[in-house]
Amino acid sequence: MTKAKILVVEDEAIVAKDLQHRLIKFGYRVPAIASSGEEAINTAVEISPDLVLMDIKLKGSMDGIEAAEEIYKRLDIPVIYLTAYADENTLRRAKITEPFAYLIKPFKERELQINIEISLTKHGLERQLKINKKWLDALLKSISDGVIASDMQELVTFMNPVAENLTGWKQEEACGRNSSEIFNIANAETHNSIESPIGKVLQNGMIVSIPAETILITKDGGEIPIDDSVAPIKDDQNNITGAVLVFRDITERKRAIEARQKQIEQEQLVVQWEEINQLKTEFLNLVSHELRSPLSNIKLMIQMIQLSPVTEEAERYLQLMEGECDRELGLINDLLDLQRLESSSYPVMTPDALLLQQWVPWVIEPFQIRVQEHQQTLEINLASNLPPLFSDGISLERILVELVNNACKYTPGGGEIVLSVGHNSSEVPTKTIITISNSAEISITELSRIFEKFYRVPNADIWNQGGSGLGLPIVQKLVEQLQGNIQVESSNGWTTFTVTLTDL
Repeated sequence: MTKAKILVVEDEAIVAKDLQHRLIKFGYRVPAIASSGEEAINTAVEISPDLVLMDIKLKGSMDGIEAAEEIYKRLDIPVIYLTAYADENTLRRAKITEPFAYLIKPFKERELQINIEISLTKHGLERQLKINKKWLDALLKSISDGVIASDMQELVTFMNPVAENLTGWKQEEACGRNSSEIFNIANAETHNSIESPIGKVLQNGMIVSIPAETILITKDGGEIPIDDSVAPIKDDQNNITGAVLVFRDITERKRAIEARQKQIEQEQLVVQWEEINQLKTEFLNLVSHELRSPLSNIKLMIQMIQLSPVTEEAERYLQLMEGECDRELGLINDLLDLQRLESSSYPVMTPDALLLQQWVPWVIEPFQIRVQEHQQTLEINLASNLPPLFSDGISLERILVELVNNACKYTPGGGEIVLSVGHNSSEVPTKTIITISNSAEISITELSRIFEKFYRVPNADIWNQGGSGLGLPIVQKLVEQLQGNIQVESSNGWTTFTVTLTDL
């Protein structure tokens, strides 16, 4: 712990040195001795002592009492008077300066030490109390809630500026008045007066809240909707000494709630229900067809197998059955995947560094046979300086597979499919740009709907490969989860999907 620094003010040099010696023996620091009031003030300003031992009778025009008053006013340093004078006039003057002790010479060492320790402790507590009070005053003035405090007689003892503005009462005119006069509340619907919550708190010592739909009647008769709570003020022995009321104007909150309710009633109940009913109808029609058709075909083929004695034909039907089962499973999987993507607020990701020069050809390789069968061309363009992409490989693979599959499905024989991967290092963070283009054009009307669930461009699937219309909505959700974006444009006989990604 740092030793206390003490300034000695004494015009008798021998007495001052003796006093300095004693203080050092007690464990204090005595960096300076002053012999006059003016010197005491200047030295105190210079060294900022923790305490001043002040002789009252000093040389010069300023005595110790005047010097102590100036020091305490400038620096807030505790002063102990050490003097041989105890006359009534001196005592009266000294008391005005609020000294921390007054010792009559000669005094005992132990008496001096005790008074010094008590003065230092007392001053530390007072300083902390002043800091706390300033902090509390600043807090109460800066908060957006109104605050009213009362004593045990329900008389107002404090109001912050917000409380003054809301009630219309100034603190100086409200203090000493009954709190129910200042904080006059009533029911918003009946306008019947409501009992003061402060009285309830003072009686039972529990926190109390006002009823809902309460209004504050201001000094000039205005009405403000409020909510509040009242808590007891207790001392160190847990005895109730008063109550503090915190309340706020909820006019804007009520307006927002009312506006929201109107919006829900007037718009959402009409528009949303129409959209939901339309989506539900389309969903039921499509899903019903997609689920029933494979099952009907499976049933028919089973019957054919039972009637067919030819093993090869039975095998062919079994293969068809397997294909239909795969289609059914694919639809179900797409539905589940889309449901998972739409309902997941915190998707599970496993980011990894993807070396796109090797990774992209590996993902696209299964499509090479398919494009050859359809006499299509699949071109892959990879920038030579592609940096690793830190992303979720499973999600990105699904995105590429769905987009390339979509391109293969809608590109005619002899058409082209181009997959390009580049990056933009001029932006921060660096962006990886993936484009998939195919030589087939989509009309503007159809283009605006391709990310809708279960939507398929009419008569565009020239290979009759079917599909659920869920591939592109799944792609869109996956891109969003990878914190990227996807855009599509179609013109001059080409359709291009552009996926922009950054590192996760």
